[in-house]
Amino acid sequence: MAKILVIHGPNLNLLGTREQPLYGKTTLKAINQELSRLAKNNSIECIQTNSELEIINTIHDAKKRKIDAIIINPAAFSHTSIAIRDAFLAVQIPFYEVHLTNIFARETYRHNSYLSDLSIGIVCGFGPQGYYAALNAALEKFS
Repeated sequence: MAKILVIHGPNLNLLGTREQPLYGKTTLKAINQELSRLAKNNSIECIQTNSELEIINTIHDAKKRKIDAIIINPAAFSHTSIAIRDAFLAVQIPFYEVHLTNIFARETYRHNSYLSDLSIGIVCGFGPQGYYAALNAALEKFS
């Protein structure tokens, strides 16, 4: 049985109402419900925070909790947070990076992610399906 942690970063609590042409109408609650369904008998925990500090503390705590893999949508922190990068380097927990939109088709400052070169894989541009693909990959590797 795999232990998977899903971390949703800043502003993702507004999914379903936030910039619908870009992010769609699916809510974070609906994404989490589908992740739980897809996890089947595996352990999955989903958190959302707008705080970089909370993301870092959650990553640190995941090591103590023996989390097998993390799925993270760092949102805007992808492009700004060396501290989140350092947290992943410190704990050495495998992770998958997810973005609802194609970050490479957006503003140039979004083209760089401080996490991508450390991640097992990156899924971007497929909306909520990206989370489900990352979960399937994690379950295949860690179950």
